[in-house]
Amino acid sequence: MGTKGMRIVVVVLLVACLMPLSASGKQENGEEIRSSGEKVADMNKESIGDRYPYQPLSQDLLAKLNLFEAHVILQKGTERAFVGTYTDTVDEGTYYCRQCDSPLYHSADKFHSGCGWPSFDDELPQAVERHADADGMRTEIVCATCKGHLGHVFFNEGFTDKETRHCVNSVSMVFRPGDPVAKAVYAGGCFWGVEYLLEQLDGVHSVTSGYSGGHAANPTYQQVLTHTTGHLEAVEVLYDPRVISYEELTKYFLEIHDPTQADGQGPDIGNQYLSAIFYRGKYEYDTAVRLLDILQDKGLRIATKLLPAAKFWPAEEYHQDYYVHKGTQPYCHSWTKRF
Repeated sequence: MGTKGMRIVVVVLLVACLMPLSASGKQENGEEIRSSGEKVADMNKESIGDRYPYQPLSQDLLAKLNLFEAHVILQKGTERAFVGTYTDTVDEGTYYCRQCDSPLYHSADKFHSGCGWPSFDDELPQAVERHADADGMRTEIVCATCKGHLGHVFFNEGFTDKETRHCVNSVSMVFRPGDPVAKAVYAGGCFWGVEYLLEQLDGVHSVTSGYSGGHAANPTYQQVLTHTTGHLEAVEVLYDPRVISYEELTKYFLEIHDPTQADGQGPDIGNQYLSAIFYRGKYEYDTAVRLLDILQDKGLRIATKLLPAAKFWPAEEYHQDYYVHKGTQPYCHSWTKRF
C-alpha cells in the first residue's frame, strides 16, 4: 500500500473512533459531553443567593442617632419606665423604626398594660424578629430590617386574647398618623410602565419613578442617559403590608416585565434599563431569592440583579404618572403569569 493509501486508512479509522463519541454524547470515562447551550443551562442552576450574597442595609440609609438613642437601639439599653413619649398614647397611626423607618406596629394593636412602656399585642407582617436574650431568660425583639433593639416580648399574661405583649422602648420608634407605609424598590426597564402597572394593585399607596443603584447624587434624566451615573431607572413603591405582602408585590413585579432580558427591557436597551430588585432587609432578600430560584427552576435564564438598597432619587415631575397624563398604555410592559 502506498503512502497516500495509508493516510486514507488512518483518516477512516479516526473518523470511525470519533463517530460513537458524537452519536452517544459520551466520553470514554462515561461523562456526558454537553452542548454549549446545555452548559449554560447547567450554570443557570446556581442559586440567585450564590450569585448575589446578602448585604445588610447600608449605614448611609440609617438615621443618625443621639447618644441615648444609640444606647438603646445599638447597645440594647432600656429607657426608664413611665417616661417614654409613647407609653400612654392612643392616637391612631403607625409606629416606625427610628433607625431605618420601617413600619413596626399599628395603633390598633396597642394597649395599656401599666408596665411603664408602650405595649402591643401584635406586630406588622415581617416587621419584628425575636431572639433569645443575653440574660438567658427573656426574648428580645429587634427591627427585622436593621436589627435595631426594640425591647422584649412576653406571653400568657392575660392582657389580651393574643396573650402577647411587645414591651417596646419609645425611643426606638417614631409615630406618624395614618396607615402603615412600607417601601419596596424595583427596576424593570422604563419606569413609566412599571409605575403604571404597580399602581393598579390593592394596598399600594403610591409609586414614584426615579433612579437608584448608582454613584451620582441628584441625577437628572439626561445624566442617566449618558450611561455614566450607574443608576437604573427604578420605582419606589409605598404600600400597606397588611393589605399586600412584599412577596405578592415582588411576584407581580416579576410578571410585568421580562426578568430574562439582560441588556434592557423590550426595545429600551442600555444599562439604565436593567432588571433589579433592591432589598432593604433579610426578609426581602430571602423572598426575592426564593422567587427568582423558582423561575430559574422553571427553565428561565434569570437576568434580574439582586442588589442591596441604595439611595432612591425621584425623577423629574414630567416622568411621574406618565401614562395617566398621556392617556395611553405601557408599550413594553404587560402581565404574564409566571407563578
